[in-house]
Amino acid sequence: MSSTLIKCLNFVKNVRTTAFRGLVSTTQTPAMAWSASATLQPCMREIHSSFVRPVLMQFFDEPKHWNENEVKVGRAWRLDELRIKSNKELHQLWFILLKERNMLMTMEHECNDKMEIFPSPERIDKVKISMENLETVVRERNKAYHLLETGETGERPRREVTNAFGLRGYYKSCEHVLPAFMNTKWIKSRQLTHGGRAVHKFLLKYREKLYNAKRKSKNRSRNEVMMILRRNPNFDLSVLRRQFPDVDVDKLVNEDKTRGHYVPKVDV
Repeated sequence: MSSTLIKCLNFVKNVRTTAFRGLVSTTQTPAMAWSASATLQPCMREIHSSFVRPVLMQFFDEPKHWNENEVKVGRAWRLDELRIKSNKELHQLWFILLKERNMLMTMEHECNDKMEIFPSPERIDKVKISMENLETVVRERNKAYHLLETGETGERPRREVTNAFGLRGYYKSCEHVLPAFMNTKWIKSRQLTHGGRAVHKFLLKYREKLYNAKRKSKNRSRNEVMMILRRNPNFDLSVLRRQFPDVDVDKLVNEDKTRGHYVPKVDV
C-alpha cells in the first residue's frame, strides 16, 4: 500500500473522530443545562408536577369530593350559549363533556359497589343535557351548510312506518351491502302485518292507557289550581294561566270548591 493512500485513510479517520466528539458535546449541552436549571429551581418543578394527575386517576373525581354528600357545580350549557361558539370550541367542549361523563359514571359505579352515597347525582343529567344541546347546535350548522351547498338537509331520510303492534314510528334509511330486492332477510323483517284481533285489542288497551294518563294529569293540575285558590284567594291569575295552560282558571274561580273557609270582605 502506498504512503499516499495510508495518509488519506488516516485523515478520514481523524475527521470522523472529531465530528463524533463535537456531536456528543452538543447533544449533552442541553441536558446539562436542563439539569442545572432543575437543581437551581426545585420549587418550580414541584409546582408544575403538583397539578398533573395520573392518567388512570382521571377516571375518578378529585379526592376532596369522595366523602362529600354534595358537590357545588354549575348548570348545563344552553343552546344560546353554544350557538356563539366556534366549531373548534365545540369540538374541545365535546371531549371535555365526554371526559366528565366517563368520570361521573365511573364514580357512580364505584359508589354503588362500595354501598356509598354518590355526591350530587344530578351532575350526570347536566352533562347529558349539555351534550344533547351541543349535538343540536352541530346538527343545525350541518343542516344549514348542506342546504346552502346542495339544497338538501344532508340527514338520513326517514319515513313513517307501522310495526307489528300497530304503532306508528319513524324509520331512518341506512346503507346496506346488498340491494333491497336481493336482501331477503331485510325484506322479511319489513313485511310486518298489524292486523288481527289481538292487535286491535292491544291498540284499544294502549289508547285507553294514554287517555287515562292524560286525564289524570289534567285532574291533578286542576286540583292543584283549586287548592292554590282556596288557600290564597287573591293569587295572581296570570301566573296560574302561565303555569297551568291546560286548566281553565277563569272557570275555577267561580266554583264553590275554590272558596276557602274565610269571611269575604264586604264594602259597607
